[in-house]
Amino acid sequence: MRVAADANVLLSAVLGGRARLVLEDPSVEALTSETTFAEVQEYAAHLARMKGLPRDVVLLAVATLPVTVVGPDAYAAAIPEASRRIAHRDPDDVEILALALHLRVPIWSNDRDFEGAGVEWYTTAQLLKRLRPGG
Repeated sequence: MRVAADANVLLSAVLGGRARLVLEDPSVEALTSETTFAEVQEYAAHLARMKGLPRDVVLLAVATLPVTVVGPDAYAAAIPEASRRIAHRDPDDVEILALALHLRVPIWSNDRDFEGAGVEWYTTAQLLKRLRPGG
């Protein structure tokens, strides 16, 4: 299953949250935009400070996330539609939505801003249920 991963789930995975279970699942191919990945890198350093973790270790965890970073040229044509659908709620989500629209894949995010964006959307808990029915 291919999914467009938002920053909040990638940060959760870096910090050892349940999102890492999704990334460890061999049936999942996580993709993200360059902008979203840059946001993860930026917030990872901040989270390291807040949680008293070594900055370098947290940034290394970000660098080794099993996620494919997709450049904006690949989904540029979908940006106007994504902007129309979500920019009023959160302009930071335009590129990840454009990626999902372009690739026709669901969004993986714990951010409710994707509700009503016209794409399939899973939280980590929902995705884990789908990947591990009954488990």
